[in-house]
Amino acid sequence: MDPNLVHEINQLKLTVTNYEYQYYVLDNPTVPDAEFDRLFAKIKALELEFPELVSSDSPTQRVGGKPLSKFEQIDHKLPMLSLDNVFDETGILHFLQRISTKISHENIIEFVAEPKLDGIAVSLFYRDGVLEYGATRGDGSSGENITQNVRTIKSIPLRLIGDGFPVELEVRGEIYMPNDSFQHLNENAVKHGEKVFVNPRNAAAGSLRQLDSNITASRKLSMCAYSLGFSSENTLPDNHYDTLKILETWGFAINDEMRKLSDQQEFIRYCDALSAKRSSLGYEIDGIVFKVNRFDLQGELGFVSRAPRWAVAYKFPAQEEVTTLLDVEFQVGRTGAITPVARLEPVFVGGVTVSNATLHNMQEIERLNIEIGDKVIVRRAGDVIPKIVSCIIAKRPANSIKITIPANCPECNSPIKVEEAGVIARCTGKSICSAQLKESIKHFASRKALDIEGLGDKLVEQLVDKELVSSIVDLYKLDLNNLVLLERMAEKSAKNIIEALQQSKQVSFSRFIYGLGIPEVGETTSEQLASYFPDFESLCSANSDTLISLPDIGPIVAKNIQTFFSQQGVLEMLKAFSVIGFQFENRSTPVIVSSIANKKIVITGTLPNMSRDELKQLLKANGVKVQGSVSKNTDFLVAGASAGSKLQKAKDLGVEVISEEAILTMLEL
Repeated sequence: MDPNLVHEINQLKLTVTNYEYQYYVLDNPTVPDAEFDRLFAKIKALELEFPELVSSDSPTQRVGGKPLSKFEQIDHKLPMLSLDNVFDETGILHFLQRISTKISHENIIEFVAEPKLDGIAVSLFYRDGVLEYGATRGDGSSGENITQNVRTIKSIPLRLIGDGFPVELEVRGEIYMPNDSFQHLNENAVKHGEKVFVNPRNAAAGSLRQLDSNITASRKLSMCAYSLGFSSENTLPDNHYDTLKILETWGFAINDEMRKLSDQQEFIRYCDALSAKRSSLGYEIDGIVFKVNRFDLQGELGFVSRAPRWAVAYKFPAQEEVTTLLDVEFQVGRTGAITPVARLEPVFVGGVTVSNATLHNMQEIERLNIEIGDKVIVRRAGDVIPKIVSCIIAKRPANSIKITIPANCPECNSPIKVEEAGVIARCTGKSICSAQLKESIKHFASRKALDIEGLGDKLVEQLVDKELVSSIVDLYKLDLNNLVLLERMAEKSAKNIIEALQQSKQVSFSRFIYGLGIPEVGETTSEQLASYFPDFESLCSANSDTLISLPDIGPIVAKNIQTFFSQQGVLEMLKAFSVIGFQFENRSTPVIVSSIANKKIVITGTLPNMSRDELKQLLKANGVKVQGSVSKNTDFLVAGASAGSKLQKAKDLGVEVISEEAILTMLEL
């Protein structure tokens, strides 16, 4: 074999492995996808031509060939232990007290806190830096050999990067399914009439136990390393935190939320902070793991039964509980969509009392096979709207009632039409339906649309119920005489509403488009339309090809836009807005290219001179990419007063933190 050829393919493998690490572990891709695909294809072509060059650590070998007939058992180098649980602040305090009484140490004992991912624990064994096998926890002493499946997970290195790692290395971690992957998996299952998974953990477990690794590869799982198992050499750091940091340099993903703590106050603050951001993490967690940091102190503390004394799992309040489905009511949205809402016997779940849950549509009711009177399992994750995930058929009462969609709208009595393959039901009342009108006005006045201060939900309800408005345009015909007659509306408040309505007539073109509530046209799409079309005349007459040529607009959204602007009532409404003096700002404004164009910036806290939204629009106009959350590829965090978790995360990741004044200086303003 030509040594130059061997060297070439080895270098290619090393390069692609590093690119995978940057993309899947660091979330900071350094090359375009096309370049990665080109190098990957080159390796594949060389291996096809020279099969003797294929190695187990090649990026092309993540997915196995022939499905397994069964999983073999494999022994762990060291036992995989379980943790004792605590459920409240008192439990955490008792854990700290036990540690302090058992360790006679002069210095403050340092702990490490990490989110407890709701996934499947695994052990990965490497020999000479190459993945040899992966196994489930099993009974703690041995587990199932799932090597063929763990190889498909892109955040698991097939070969360790860098150097200095032991000849034999066992790493423990949690394999989980990110929320977006879970949602995509269930959407596909519904589309093909297949069974859906109840939660991401079940989906991850089911994916790992597939005998065909091609199925596992399609599920888009991730892995987060959380501890060291066995090491053949005593050269690693003497503490847990630094060991995980070393594992990260060798190619493993570790959790960004990991923190060092030293006292009870820091424990409680960490619990509160992680609980608050739980729903925005992008993956499921069911608690927090606290560990003594130093390995020598861990050894001093030892174990009780099969659990270590030096670690504990604080479990969040249960996110699933059983309750009774009392009734199903049907609500009408601004587009006329009829949404079934479950009325439940109140139950405490996820830290709050839940009495309502969304059922989405009739197809979801059929999938769940639920009836009124059933015992149902309700799930609430963080701030997410509660939902019914399943029902207990065995406990169905004899007098249960089947759920059927009404023939007429519960608000205006107009006929209900079922469309989109029987999934979506809509009220046909449109302008005569008070429910649709209320929701349309609320959307029009919302912060991201025209931001009409004082025009809240309760006031909108009154305006429609008392027939003071019958369209969005009627808002601008209101006067003091009719406003002061409303409940809890003093003259000063009425004047403020009139003033806010007048001020809203000067608005950006993109905000106005968004406020119209075109189906599936959000903020980003509205901005695209406003930057391309100079006025409503050109937008209303745009053909499908022109619309689809714009970023993020596909055939369905293009059709929604055309259908919306083809309605006679919409055209008359736009003319009315023009007559009452609306002036649209920033129409087709070209993006200014500044010195920080294409930089990724996050804004947090209260700024001294402008709102976050005003700065966001200014940055976008200068070609800056404004992000919603801090990550390793964020360039700057603009922080004002009372900045919270984003500021802490920026500091932890080494992201530069700057002031409003500094960012304006960069923009040369």
